[in-house]
Amino acid sequence: MSKKYIFQIFTLLAVAIALLAGGCGKTKQKNFSWQKTEGLVWNTSFHITYKGPEALADSAVAVLDRVGKSLSVFDTASLVSRVNRFDSTRVNTDFIRVYVMSKKINKASGGAFDPTLSPLITAWGFGKGHSATADTLRIDSILRYVGIDKTRLSHDALIKDDPRIEFNFSAIAKGYGCDAVAEMLEQNGVKNYLVEIGGEIMMRGKNPEGSKWRISIDKPILSADREIHDSQEIIAVTDMGVATSGNYRNFHKASDGSTYGHTISATTGRPVATDVISATVLAPTAMQADGLATAFMAMGSKKSQELNNSLRLPVMLVLTDSTIWTSPQFEKLIQK
Repeated sequence: MSKKYIFQIFTLLAVAIALLAGGCGKTKQKNFSWQKTEGLVWNTSFHITYKGPEALADSAVAVLDRVGKSLSVFDTASLVSRVNRFDSTRVNTDFIRVYVMSKKINKASGGAFDPTLSPLITAWGFGKGHSATADTLRIDSILRYVGIDKTRLSHDALIKDDPRIEFNFSAIAKGYGCDAVAEMLEQNGVKNYLVEIGGEIMMRGKNPEGSKWRISIDKPILSADREIHDSQEIIAVTDMGVATSGNYRNFHKASDGSTYGHTISATTGRPVATDVISATVLAPTAMQADGLATAFMAMGSKKSQELNNSLRLPVMLVLTDSTIWTSPQFEKLIQK
């Protein structure tokens, strides 16, 4: 048999295999249908809408369970809880990815975002137990072992300058959970989806109507008794993460009748009092949007706007005087 004839056979086989693979892919995509799944995770709710096989709903729950076992401070057996107790210095991929992003946002925000605020969060009654025990001497003492800059990674080991340093990734974990589920969906061929966990969102492609996803941004209404959902703005967006942070739902009342929110300052160790009562950020990942929204709450409007001048992200800030600041990138997304 001539070499030319053998080459022709291999060429025909290659073409046939390519056509078969392409045909299978198209058939698989044609068999995709819109699915919805929802439930409870990490003391909040999740909703997932995607165009794909129904079986992926169970896979999404498995991803959320994996992330929770790595990052939930409310699970005493989770990796972050063991790291906090100094039972483990070895960390996994989920921990590392959130830690690295936290470091980046911490640096960009001048320390306003810091996941090592865990003991201060607990002291002010926003952690486990929800009972405030804060006093000046105790807060000043805790501040000595607060600061992500006092920690570092060495391969898969987390090094602490002080063993008392504790992490609470609550301000970024929901966003990361959205990203993790989104990655699983994409690995299974899903191109159109929306993943929402406790208000943080990651979306891609188109909605069931064939257009961009329409997202309603809640108006900040102070209420400790119940959640009030009144829309501030509606945006049309895709291929981005969305996160909103605010003190209007998670706050405590002091003995003198005043209120204080759950955003804690890494500098003073006390609840932040800035002119921002709600911050909405859109970013390439929900994790980044989640962390930046918290940072903007702590930074105040002026510093937040200065930082976003370099980031150039869609951002909306609702201020204490009832005015609203939106970046040019956000303005383009608003549905009039």
